[in-house]
Amino acid sequence: MSEPLPVPVPERIAHRHIEVFRALMLTGTATGAASMLFTSQPTVSRELARLEQLLGYALFDRSQGRLRPNARALQLWDEVQRSWAGLDRVVERALELGRPHQASLHVLCLPALSHALLPRALALLHAGHGPVSVSVATQEAPLLQEWMAAQRYDLGLSELADAPPGTRSLPLPALDEVAVLPAGHPLAQHSVLGAEDFAGESFISLARDDPYRQQIDAVFARARVERQMRLETHSAVAVCAMVQQGLGVAVVNPLTARACAGPQLVVRPLAFSIPFQVHMLLPLHRPAVPEVDWLVAALLQSVQA
Repeated sequence: MSEPLPVPVPERIAHRHIEVFRALMLTGTATGAASMLFTSQPTVSRELARLEQLLGYALFDRSQGRLRPNARALQLWDEVQRSWAGLDRVVERALELGRPHQASLHVLCLPALSHALLPRALALLHAGHGPVSVSVATQEAPLLQEWMAAQRYDLGLSELADAPPGTRSLPLPALDEVAVLPAGHPLAQHSVLGAEDFAGESFISLARDDPYRQQIDAVFARARVERQMRLETHSAVAVCAMVQQGLGVAVVNPLTARACAGPQLVVRPLAFSIPFQVHMLLPLHRPAVPEVDWLVAALLQSVQA
């Protein structure tokens, strides 16, 4: 028994036919359309004839070597222009996504890190990859963890090691806390400071519920060193500002200390170790963009520098 003959599939109007129609409308001649499409005049004439055959009606009146669009062609041209504008937008958007300066990163971090860590990292990012659009929002825990879990940001910076649901945590290298002193303070003559060097000093502390404050107090308690505790604040940046005004000495994280160091504030290492570590939070369900990897590398470089 013989196999049934395949049913021919009727030819449909192709994108190439519309390209030819558009070129003819823009140039007015088959020769001009051929030049625009990098093809030959006979090919354009053949494609136009095939389009008109598929449509079942003519689109142009031929007059003295030129093609004059008829009423149907003009109505079709309106639709082609609208569709082509949309296609142009698609192409432009595709090209934009490949340009670093068109990318937009959304970063969420602790307020202190927007001052102490991010500016240096962003400078390294721009130096290595050109300008990248970055939006920085600040928030304290636990809202920082909640917003990262909601996939609202491309990258988060936290002092907590635990990754919120829907994220993964990457640690930056740990650094030791440091002493910050007013310029000209007697302790600034020391190259390294031990707990005993702070005895009797006016000491500016972080807030009582701060975990680093608790570790610092534990070191001085073990060393049986009494400090004059008159000022405290939640912000390491505020601590450094008070030190700059000569209100006392303090122990803060090395990133904030480095950002605030200058003519009015000096930084000294400590003989004891209180590790300070920042964790990068990356959402698991947000579209990945290469600029995030660039920023991660810049953050690592910034901490290690």
